[in-house]
Amino acid sequence: MDTVGERTARDTVEERVTRVFAEAGATVRLHAVDLHSDREVGVAADEQVVLASVFKILLVLEFARQAGAGQIDPRERVVLTAADRLGGWGVAGCADDVTMSLRDLAYFTMSVSDNTAADALLRRVGPDTVRLLAAELGLGRTRVLGGPRELLESMFEDAGAADAAEFAELYPGLEPRRVRGFAALDPARTTSGTARDVTTLLRLVWQDRAGPAAACAWVRELMSRQAFRHRLASGFPDDVRVAAKTGTLPGHHIEAGVVHYPDGGRYAVAVFAGTVGLAPFQVAVDRAIGRAARVAVEGLRAAPGA
Repeated sequence: MDTVGERTARDTVEERVTRVFAEAGATVRLHAVDLHSDREVGVAADEQVVLASVFKILLVLEFARQAGAGQIDPRERVVLTAADRLGGWGVAGCADDVTMSLRDLAYFTMSVSDNTAADALLRRVGPDTVRLLAAELGLGRTRVLGGPRELLESMFEDAGAADAAEFAELYPGLEPRRVRGFAALDPARTTSGTARDVTTLLRLVWQDRAGPAAACAWVRELMSRQAFRHRLASGFPDDVRVAAKTGTLPGHHIEAGVVHYPDGGRYAVAVFAGTVGLAPFQVAVDRAIGRAARVAVEGLRAAPGA
């Protein structure tokens, strides 16, 4: 009779990744790729998934490209009022009007996933340019159907709420089945892509092939300054650097980024976890994202020829 250790040793990396999430009560779509070779690991990597705030990588990249081309002055000042505030971190929590530069909007968009900053930045660069960028980079399964404002407004509509305040009042009493039917949670009706598309985007950014080298470098820098360390980064030792972007919606816990090992190894990883429960904070699932990313990356590092 096989021991657990013997069975685990024979399991494929994909099986181990799937088991990590099964133990956390979640499903997974994952893709990991070695940036120095063609080695990859995937679990449902080509299945359409909700991108949520991972979309902001594309948005900030487009801004960086326009700024580098002189189409936008990154120092241009923007005033954000109460009417501009969307839910989440950052400017949404401010009591007064806020004035900041476009490049600071990009910083808040990436570092704390600020929806208000991202919405203002998207208005400035233009949503159509972000769609065109996805096509230019060969992200054939990526569909951009608006930014944070459109996503939140669709949730208000599906909940029968007129605004954010009414949504906050109604949402706790909604049946889970109704919430799962929201357009914002359906890849066919919201901004979506695949885990493979996301790692392709990261690979292009890290190899300076997603635009001018300076624009790519700036996106990498902003991703390295993300404040949240509870998902991908939680699975790796302290000497491994992780530059990443989170995404969270009811039933969707996401992170994508690049893992840098001290020996120079670099690995793009995109993890999309689906849960039955709709709570925004699920510690076991967040930890599973880090554990599974570690399993995938270590599998790539152990592969023949690595």
